[in-house]
Amino acid sequence: MHLKIVAVFFSLIFRSTFAYAGSLSFNFYEQSCPLVEHVVRTSLRSISLTDPTTPAAILRLLFHDCQVQACDGSILLDPESDTFQSEMASGKNFGIRKRETINLIKTEVEVVCPQQVSCADILVLAAREAIAMSGGPMINVPLGRRDSSTSPNFRQADASLPAANIGLDDTLQLFAKKGMTVGESVAILGAHTLGVTHCFNIESRLYKPEVDKIDPQFEIFLKMNCPFGSFTSNTSFIVNDPTTLSFDNQYFVNSLNGHGVLRIDAEMPLDPRTAPFIQTFAYDQEVFFQAFSSAFVKLSSSNVLTGNQGVIRTNCNRLY
Repeated sequence: MHLKIVAVFFSLIFRSTFAYAGSLSFNFYEQSCPLVEHVVRTSLRSISLTDPTTPAAILRLLFHDCQVQACDGSILLDPESDTFQSEMASGKNFGIRKRETINLIKTEVEVVCPQQVSCADILVLAAREAIAMSGGPMINVPLGRRDSSTSPNFRQADASLPAANIGLDDTLQLFAKKGMTVGESVAILGAHTLGVTHCFNIESRLYKPEVDKIDPQFEIFLKMNCPFGSFTSNTSFIVNDPTTLSFDNQYFVNSLNGHGVLRIDAEMPLDPRTAPFIQTFAYDQEVFFQAFSSAFVKLSSSNVLTGNQGVIRTNCNRLY
């Protein structure tokens, strides 16, 4: 692209009035826990050696945590009693994995820096490392989040988490509340380049054809991988793109070619608000990486608990 066009494009991606919440800073643990990033990185890499799907699971875990109250580690909480169901009981958290991984990393951090680092920050750092170890950008994230001192229930998660068949208008509104521009909203969906989509989440696309149109050949491919009646199994899924373990721009290439798995993947290349970003990210991975990095910081910093708010949990799965 011509340099002037590039400058205009970047202004469309990043223009906003976003400011970091409370007392988040890039050197928050410089004195209290200078080794925290190293501990998170080495711990996650060790865990991922035995399960290469770990980065995708951690990234999805972060997204679901940030959408309910904020990035406050609430998704890590176990039910407090038989009568109280945590947010993990929400059907929209179907397929969420690796919650125990964050608690394992927290245990390692506690050895080095007892009661200094929140589970919320550990989850953000783990997601940042998951992206980088999969070939994506190394994102500089501000830290200083505190953990929630209350446990949201599954009804709050049901109301806050987006549906699998969410459309474009609702998606843009959802991310605008996090301070994102249209370009950043498109970029953050590029997280789908890692991992899989469970057949459960594309049932309406495949077997309720009035929802949205699918390329006929691609529809046959999806139905072969997700035959009717396979939607309850956690093992019934389809890869989001051919490089499912790599963080790259293949998601946008697929979307541009009419091979988007989810409804939102199919709508974005067809809408004039989002089509230019899909095209640019598909052709220029570095531009995607820069836009995604900006969006990731905004998502993980929106409405978080800081200062004297919340708590720092010793065990990520329990309030106290």
